[in-house]
Amino acid sequence: MQNVTDYHYWSATPAEALAKLETSQTGLTGDEAESRAKQFGVNSIKASGSSGPVLLFLSQFKNPIMIILIVATIISGLTGDWTDAVIILAIVFASVILSFIQEYSANKAVEELRSRISQQTTVLRDGKQVQVPSSTLVPGDIVLLSAGSLIPADGLVLECNDFFVNQSILTGEALPVEKKLGEAAEVSTLAERENTVFTGTNVYSGSATMLVVGTGQNTEFGKIAGQLNQKRPENDFERGIRHFGYMLTQIMLILTIVVFAINVLMQKPAIDSLLFSVALAVGITPQLLPAIINVTLSYGSRTMAKAGVIVRHLTAIENFGSMDVLCTDKTGTLTEGVVHLDDAVDIDAQTSDEIFRLAYLNASLQTGLVNALDQAIMAKGTPDTSGVTKLDEIPYDFTRKRLSIVVSEGAPAVGVQAEGAQGGDLLTGGAQGGDLLTGGAQGGDLLTGGAQATMITKGALSHVLDICSSAFVPTGMTVPLDDAIQDKIQKQFEAWSDQGYRVLGVAKKAVLAKETFTITDETDMVFCGFLLFYDPPKTDAMETINDLAELGVGLRIITGDNKLVSLHTAKMLGLEVTGVLTGKEILALSNEALIAAVANVNIFAEVDPNQKERIILALKKHGFVVGYMGDGINDAPALHVADVSISVNTAVDVAKEAADFVLLEKSLNVLKRGIELGRMTFANTLKYINISTSSNFGNMFSMAGASLFMPFLPLLPKQILLINFFSDFPSLTLARDSVDEEMIQKPRRWDLHFIRNFMITFGLISSVFDYVTFAVLLLGFHVQEEAFQSSWFIVSIITELMMLLVMRTRKPFYKSKPAPALLFSSLGVAIFTLILPYMPFAGLLNIAPIEPAIMLSLFGIAILYIVTTEIAKYFFYKKHD
Repeated sequence: MQNVTDYHYWSATPAEALAKLETSQTGLTGDEAESRAKQFGVNSIKASGSSGPVLLFLSQFKNPIMIILIVATIISGLTGDWTDAVIILAIVFASVILSFIQEYSANKAVEELRSRISQQTTVLRDGKQVQVPSSTLVPGDIVLLSAGSLIPADGLVLECNDFFVNQSILTGEALPVEKKLGEAAEVSTLAERENTVFTGTNVYSGSATMLVVGTGQNTEFGKIAGQLNQKRPENDFERGIRHFGYMLTQIMLILTIVVFAINVLMQKPAIDSLLFSVALAVGITPQLLPAIINVTLSYGSRTMAKAGVIVRHLTAIENFGSMDVLCTDKTGTLTEGVVHLDDAVDIDAQTSDEIFRLAYLNASLQTGLVNALDQAIMAKGTPDTSGVTKLDEIPYDFTRKRLSIVVSEGAPAVGVQAEGAQGGDLLTGGAQGGDLLTGGAQGGDLLTGGAQATMITKGALSHVLDICSSAFVPTGMTVPLDDAIQDKIQKQFEAWSDQGYRVLGVAKKAVLAKETFTITDETDMVFCGFLLFYDPPKTDAMETINDLAELGVGLRIITGDNKLVSLHTAKMLGLEVTGVLTGKEILALSNEALIAAVANVNIFAEVDPNQKERIILALKKHGFVVGYMGDGINDAPALHVADVSISVNTAVDVAKEAADFVLLEKSLNVLKRGIELGRMTFANTLKYINISTSSNFGNMFSMAGASLFMPFLPLLPKQILLINFFSDFPSLTLARDSVDEEMIQKPRRWDLHFIRNFMITFGLISSVFDYVTFAVLLLGFHVQEEAFQSSWFIVSIITELMMLLVMRTRKPFYKSKPAPALLFSSLGVAIFTLILPYMPFAGLLNIAPIEPAIMLSLFGIAILYIVTTEIAKYFFYKKHD
């Protein structure tokens, strides 16, 4: 089939478009879909910022200091010293390759995890409805859409029912727009194409069938993806890394310029001085930082996956650990999530089979968003629905909060009471003293001579009462919905809510059958009765809430349920209520007033989706790191603005797409484990940053100072780079290291001030012992250039490895057991360093064997260094805790 993406399909009729794409309304066959997949490729728009292996490898050279070092090394080679130049370049490329391998394998592992929550789409294949990965869609596929679906491709609407779509990502329209059948002008804007839908937008309400026309890069979104800034807002961890990079860059530039200038003024060779100063600058940087961050976060994501938490955005792991407020609905997290229909009752609170039958018809015949309440109704039982034919549907939306179904059925003759009806049948016209379908008419049916139909509406009680003008009473009469009846209904509602029931209303009316019904038809209805749902609290919810509190995470309930039900749930869970705000109260508050109010409120009831977003923003403005857990289309705005967005694998597509984390099980206990793992991952990342920067800063500060008074360079450039490489190698195993319990007991955030103080404090301690080492070597043993460089090369690596084991914990090092991989890799590098002077290639590195007396002295200094560091560590953490 030819490519038809440049075809003005929006101006064609459905029949013309189907013919152009060589398909039909029953969809493609499996073989046709497979053939077209080979022609059109994967239905995917390359994620912003993603890169293949080649670009990932080249990105390892993005450090400008690294580029300067390579250029300077090549210049050195051109002047005649190719041996040293090749050695330096080999060390640089070894670091780059090691970093690349670690990052690439980490990225692959993360992608494998993400594939477990890939978006699925309902399509017609071989005439049957099947679920397939959205990435496998091809032009000609027939896709079924409902509320909450992410639209997976560009296409033409073939059928629709009150179909509204959020497409602000493409058109900037703030409100959902209605999509209709029809034809648009050939020359028209995206907003004007009311008969088409686009990749990346989502269904707000209603349902539709679409014909896929454009996939992947051949969609409207794909065409402009390169121009759109779809990058997620920078989070706290990313911002901290960026500021940390700025700090290191400033230090590197100053150090390079100052050391180079001084060495030239001292009439040392210019090229050697440049290489030395640049090597110093590279030496102070944690070269493997990008790789170690990726490895640590990737290992954290794999560990979290085993605990039932899939990470979609790696850098959000830090925010997961920093989170101190968690906002969640109560259904499925605090409660069992398996909603039960406890009863269907009339206006006098008496069980009514007919009310249940009305609810069952409404729930079983609706084709929009699948929800737990409809499933609970259908699980209650199966009444007789023979002869019932669905005529139309007015889908649920989050403004009306109700759903209407229009049906016709073969009713008995007017005035004949149906089997099982007591005092009048709500459906058949056997009501005493009047027919409910006819609004109380006596002696005949107002619809005689026309096709009869019945509209059945179910939804939030207040929203159902809004469209009712009368009520059905068990005596068989319909009465006006006056203040007395309204008061009676309200008192019953409050009583049931106090008992923890979620209450829906059911209404109906007689209508004339017609082709299409709309929201405007939902008027003058007859209120019939109530549906009482119950969702019991989870047995372990109270324990989990207490566990979260011990982790420093406060719980906020944000729910659309009424205030009384929410308070009852909180009471059952043992949650101390510190404050309650309802949707109406929030509506009356300015943003500033809401920011002031939210700090002490932990129950937000009767809220709409936009208010959820306002609450999250207010909590963030108040200074909290806010997590939000949601699984519905109405949760998407809040998920987008939360610091940590969490959804579940059973959520609607738009919720999963907005989330940083997807739980394989909707449980706060799983969430608790995720928080702990997030904090462990962040702690291990900071270990490397703190340890490497302080050690490198100390060594480079010492070398820079020593070069000012020594007749030779304290270390050669290649030796500096090799020290950095050897000492970083064991750090790649930090991702698996154990974390002290106190590091996960409370939220921790990126603190550049702490990192700078750590680097300077322990860097200077390191430098003091470096100068003691210089004094012992130069004044005590009177060593010359090669012996000095060899001795300090070996002691620098050994002490950095020792510091890795000492500084990885706040406790005394002997009270915290390192991970076996970290311990053995450190020992391995230490042993290799000690035997390096005796290797055949040691001469190329200008490293010679060290006299035993010198080695013993250096080890004595190292032990004193450890003791001093332990003492300093105690006072440093005491000051900063």
